[in-house]
Formats: sequence, structure tokens, C-alpha cells
Amino acid sequence: MASIRKELLTKASVDDVWAALRDIGALHTRLVPGFVTDTKLERGERIVTFGNGLVVREPIVDIDDTARRLVWTSIGGRTTHYNGSTQVFADADGQTRVVWIADLLPNELAGSVSLMMEEGMTVMKSTLDRLVDEQ
Repeated sequence: MASIRKELLTKASVDDVWAALRDIGALHTRLVPGFVTDTKLERGERIVTFGNGLVVREPIVDIDDTARRLVWTSIGGRTTHYNGSTQVFADADGQTRVVWIADLLPNELAGSVSLMMEEGMTVMKSTLDRLVDEQ
């Protein structure tokens, strides 16, 4: 099983970052606009439309406010297994660290999924950094 880990640092506060991440129905407006173009909530899951046209169903496994951790799985697309998590940490230098981990099968998709995650993290960082500029 491929395991991919991506991290970013932002000047946005831990609370603001967690608020944006845990708002599971607003990926396309609060977290990764353009990378995700639409998010619809259904009972216990979200339907995510990516900028490249890919549509996947993401059952939400856990939203842990204490650990600031969101866990989901994915149905649809080319993976036969996908489990994702994002977690928010206060960094020692006053910044906020976001960690996104994806475990997936088949292994051969690791390269393309990694590139997609990198693109998502770039958009996420830009969006989160703007939270500081707006204050």
C-alpha cells in the first residue's frame, strides 16, 4: 500500500485553520477553491468535484476536535482503496502545520495522487495565508 505524506506551514492561526478544515462541506470555498470546484454533503459523507473533473464520494470517518484531525475514505476514481487524514498542529515558531496523509491502492497510482495532493496543498496554503491578510 502506498502512503503519501504532505505538510505545509501557514501563518494562519490553529483555530482558523481547523475551522476551515473541519467545515467538510466547504472545501471549494474555504480551503481549496479551484482545486475542488464543488462539495455536496449527504448523510455521513461528501461528494467532491475536483477541478480536473474527477468526482468522488468521501465517507467521513472521524472529525476529532480535540486532536484537530479529520479522517475520510474515498469511493470512486481509480483507487481501489483510499484513506485520507488531515491534522492541524501548532508549530514551535508560532505558525500552524497541516499534515495530509493518504494511504492508497493500487501502488501504481502513488505518483499521480502525490502530484494531485501537492497541487491541493499549494492552493490550501495560499487560501490559509490569506486568512491572516484579511484580519
